[in-house]
This record gives sequence, C-alpha cells and structure tokens, in this order.
Amino acid sequence: MLNISPNTINHQVEADAFHSFQKTGISSANRMFTRWLLGTLVTFLTILFLPWTQNIQAKGKVTTLQPGQRPQTIQSTIAGRIEEWYVREGAFVQKGDTITHLSEIKADYFDPELVSRTEQQVSAKEGAISAYQQKITALENQISALKTEQGLKEKQLGNKVQQVRFKVTSDSAAMVQAQIQDSVAIQQYQRAQNLFESGIKSRTDVEDKRVKLQNTNAKRIAARNKYDATRNELNNARIALNSLRYEYNQKIAKAESDKFSTLSILYDAEGSANKLRIQASNYEQRSHFYYILAPQDGYITKVIKPGIGETVKEGGAIVTIMPADYELAVELYVRPMDLPLIDLGQEVRFIFDGWPAFIFSGWPGQSFGTYKGEVVAIDNMISSNGQYRILVASNDKKEEKWPTALRVGAGAQGIALLNNVPVWYEIWRRLNGFPPDYYGKQEKEGEPKLKAPAKSIK
Repeated sequence: MLNISPNTINHQVEADAFHSFQKTGISSANRMFTRWLLGTLVTFLTILFLPWTQNIQAKGKVTTLQPGQRPQTIQSTIAGRIEEWYVREGAFVQKGDTITHLSEIKADYFDPELVSRTEQQVSAKEGAISAYQQKITALENQISALKTEQGLKEKQLGNKVQQVRFKVTSDSAAMVQAQIQDSVAIQQYQRAQNLFESGIKSRTDVEDKRVKLQNTNAKRIAARNKYDATRNELNNARIALNSLRYEYNQKIAKAESDKFSTLSILYDAEGSANKLRIQASNYEQRSHFYYILAPQDGYITKVIKPGIGETVKEGGAIVTIMPADYELAVELYVRPMDLPLIDLGQEVRFIFDGWPAFIFSGWPGQSFGTYKGEVVAIDNMISSNGQYRILVASNDKKEEKWPTALRVGAGAQGIALLNNVPVWYEIWRRLNGFPPDYYGKQEKEGEPKLKAPAKSIK
C-alpha cells in the first residue's frame, strides 16, 4: 500500500473506488505546477543569457538641422506705426514678399523730401569744397610767384652788391694813390723849405710846393671820403638784400598760413560733406525699412502686433515665420555621466509623440514604430538644465524615413544604442548603479593592433 516494494499492485487495485486513496494520492495539479515552475526557471535562466543591447535614453524635441531653417521672429528695424497688413496667419510667403507697411513716428523723419534735401545740402557742401580747393590753388600760385620774384630781386641786389664791391676796390686804390702823392708832396715841400733856408731855392718855389702839398692833401681827403662813402653804399646794399629776404619770407609765410587755414576749412567741409552723405544714405536706407519683407520662403505662424495703428519699437517683434524648406533633426539632452558614451555618427532610435510604437529597449531588432538617426553634433558646454545637448539627424537612406507629417517642436524619446551584453550582466550593472560599458570602434582584421591610451571620464 505504501509502494515500498518494487512489486506494485496499483494496477490491480481500483484506487478511484476508495475515498482514502483519493485523499492520499498525488494530484495532477501538483505535477503541472512542478512542471510549470521548472519551465519558468529554465526560461528565466535562458533569458539571463540572452544578448541585451545597452542603451542611453533621453528626451528631447524635434528641431531643424540648419539654424536658418528654424522658426524665427521677424523684427522691425525702425520704430514705426503699422498702417496695413498684406498677409494673414498661416499664409505662405516667398522671399521678398511684403508682410506689412509701417509709417514714421519720429519727428526727425517726418519730412517727405528729407532725402532729396539732404542731397542738396551735400551738393552745396561739395560746391564750398570746390571753392576752397580753387583758393588753395591760387595761394599756391601766389607762393610760387613770390618765390620767383624773390629770386629775381635777390639776383638784382646781388649784382648791385658786386658792383659796389668793385667800386670799393677802385676807390680803395685811388685813396692809396692819393696818400702816396700826399706823402711825396710833403717830402718835396720839406726839401724846398730846406733849400730855401739854405738860399738855394726861391720863396716862389717854396710857395709852389706848399700849394701842391695842399692840393694832394685835399685829393687824399676826397679819396678817403669817397672810399668811405662807397663802403657805406656796400653795407646798404647788403642790408637791402637781407631786408628783401626777410620781406619776401614774411609774404610767403602769410600766403602759406592762408593756405593752411583754407586747408583746415577744406578738411572740415569734407568731413561735414561725408557726414551729410552718410545721413542721406541712412535716410534712403531707412525709407526701405517702412515695408517689412519676408527673409525667406515660409509660413506666417503668428502675428505678434496685429492692430492697425499700433506702434512698434526698434527691434520689436512683429510676426513669426516657419521656413518652408527644412531638414528635421532632434535635439536630446543626456546626463554628464552618459556624455563620454556618445560619439559622432552613433546610431540613435526615436519614438516620436503621436506615432504608435512597440519597443524593447534591449532588443532594437524586435521593436516596431521606431526611427533611426545618427549623432551629428555634440555640445561641449553644459546646458542650463544640467545636461549636455546633442543633435541627431536622419542620415541613413536605407532605413525608413521619418514621418512626413512630423513638425518642429514635437516631442521625441531617443534611445542611443551601445554595446551588446548578457541580460544577467545588465541586471547586475543596474543593481550596482554602474554606467554602461565604455567601448570604441572595433579594429578591422588585418590591421596592426596599437595600444591606445586609457580613456578617462572627467
């Protein structure tokens, strides 16, 4: 009855006919539970050794790849008042289309002929500049004439000085001759006086010698006076030459002073003319800002200043526009500890808000409704939310393209795929709080293996 002996009699006894056998026998439910438990254990152990793809998950939003393709605000360059609208919200505009018209609100620009009158001021100032230039030319001619005249006068007085110098030489020789004749006359008179005293010469001869002595003395004095007068004339000629140079230097200096004064006025006039030209150009350019034009093809999304007659400030926003042609991308924010695991060209899977998806983060091949992208940019500076921004775009044409109805600003869930590890290792890593494995690109077969420096995560 206890089935101790190898010779059983269970096949000879109808156990179902006895109530005691039904209470003590093993039920089929217990056997099924045992089998289910063993199957679950085997399945669990099998799952633990299945490959698991490590990943980094991050949330972000859809944006554009190029900065110029992102939604932008059209601002007013000048302060003005809205007079008329030429578009409505949601309208498509091409580059250069007029969006709205502004009128002037500053009193400095109310004159409708402001540009033409400023150009007239420029023309008048240019006429003054031309007159100053002619005056400078006349002064330069005057200075040149004075210098020429000074040269001629200096030559003339130089010749006069030379003539007087020759005359001084001649008078000097005449004076020396008169002095010699006077000394000879003195000696003759003295000899005649001695001979007269000796009784050899008569008084008449002595008187003749005295008269001759008086004549030679008078000639000597006259020659001396003439020589002195000629020397004075030479000095006067030299003084006149120096005075001439001083006089003409003063005239030339005055003419040059007038020239430099005119040049100063000319430069000031040229500066004023350039300032007026800049003002005229600014006024003309300002007149072009009265019409707000579309910077590129796009759709008017929102009118910020809708009222007719409403004023806007310089740099004030008027409307927002969404470019018509754009290339979508997704900006994600990853934790600093996950940043070293992100590299350019790395594969990222996306789940977009509004598109159904059925995913297994560890088995990307078994997921449905995900879209592929590649990392194209990584910020080197942390964002205000304490995370790093990466930009992901669709670069693989073989994969399914992103939805055509996807719009900028939509939410996205990104899954960056990393290394393949067993499931048990991934569970152990998560329980211990370790980051995913840091790995690089596998080396190609046949290439020499080089030892790379250890990578550190700061």
